[in-house]
Amino acid sequence: MSAVLEKPSPVSPIADEARLEAVARYDVLDTPREPAFDRVASLIRLIFGVETSVVSLIDGHRQWFKAAEGNKVDELPIKDTFCRHALIASAPLIVPDATKDERFRNNPLVTGEVGVRFYAGVPITTYDGFNIGTVCAIDSHPREFSEREEKILYELAQIVTNELELRRLATTDGLTGISTRRAFKEDAQKFVALARRHRSQLSAIAFDINHFKKVNDTYGHAAGDVVLKAVAETVGGVLRQSDVLGRLGGEEFAVILPDADAASAMAVAEKLRHSLLTLRFPGSKPPMTISASFGVATLDPGADDLDALLVKADEALYEAKGAGRNVSMLWRGATTATTRHIDRRRVLKAGRLVFNDKKSVIDCTVRALWDGGAEVQVFNSADIPDAVTLEIRSSGFKWDATVVSRRPTSLELSFRAA
Repeated sequence: MSAVLEKPSPVSPIADEARLEAVARYDVLDTPREPAFDRVASLIRLIFGVETSVVSLIDGHRQWFKAAEGNKVDELPIKDTFCRHALIASAPLIVPDATKDERFRNNPLVTGEVGVRFYAGVPITTYDGFNIGTVCAIDSHPREFSEREEKILYELAQIVTNELELRRLATTDGLTGISTRRAFKEDAQKFVALARRHRSQLSAIAFDINHFKKVNDTYGHAAGDVVLKAVAETVGGVLRQSDVLGRLGGEEFAVILPDADAASAMAVAEKLRHSLLTLRFPGSKPPMTISASFGVATLDPGADDLDALLVKADEALYEAKGAGRNVSMLWRGATTATTRHIDRRRVLKAGRLVFNDKKSVIDCTVRALWDGGAEVQVFNSADIPDAVTLEIRSSGFKWDATVVSRRPTSLELSFRAA
């Protein structure tokens, strides 16, 4: 379905396509928490004595928190954030008392339960000059922020940039010795491409350690690291040399099984599940044992790409957790949320959903496009009607669309005939 092509409209720096491409290349949005970024958030609170600290990335419609302390949410709509001002200005933003600042005195973060008064934020800037997020210190009491403190916050932002670059370039996870998220996906893409080309069998397994936070809380993070290494070693010992194993983040792992149908993939998942149940950790008091939940999905070579396959495995994993954990579940069948088209292109673009006779506009981030539709992320899908217009203003594209699948923070759209 062809889009209506109009003259590209001026867009804010938030929606700049080159900036969003810089965000996308780190492949960090919506990933689990990681110690390196958690430490930066912890340092912000310790150094400045503030109540809340955040390490965030900003896509087309939200500020998403990679790490945060003293905070109850994982993301905020971009229109409500202080951080967008720092990102747009490409400079530190210091707000000693938000109630006395015309830009923020009516902001819901100031007038509402959160009660923000003080804010200090510095952009996270890539080596090639794109502002992709912020580090910030926040408090419910007014305060001043010295030039020295501003420089410290700037250095912490630089540490985040360095960590992102190291993470992007690394192929081996430093703790477990298996493939990083990026390296896993690169290797998996090759096997998926081969399976699609030759219409051959291929399956994926997604699994994570049950109640891993409780392990860290009870035995400490050092014990948690021991568990992660033991899991990687045990799983690696069961898999074939041709299989691809990766740590996607935190306690989440994935496996690609070339030439494996559903039955054989389920057999592998069950073998892995039982192997992890036998792990023992001498010296732990009380004695520590672990279990894991598994989701299995097979590739449809005519419809799935790697992302769609992993979504299917994740959905099966979610079902396994709902069934009581410590089980393996096979993805049950096609839904519009996981059926993809062979021309599906993974993207990261700022968009808008227009509806209600053009009276209502909601920012969104376009995560995938294909000839007949798109996948978009929104802050809350509940109040969005089934008939919308998707606009990508930076490119001048506009589609009338119907919502065919709805999740709390994402929509799948089918473009309507003109």
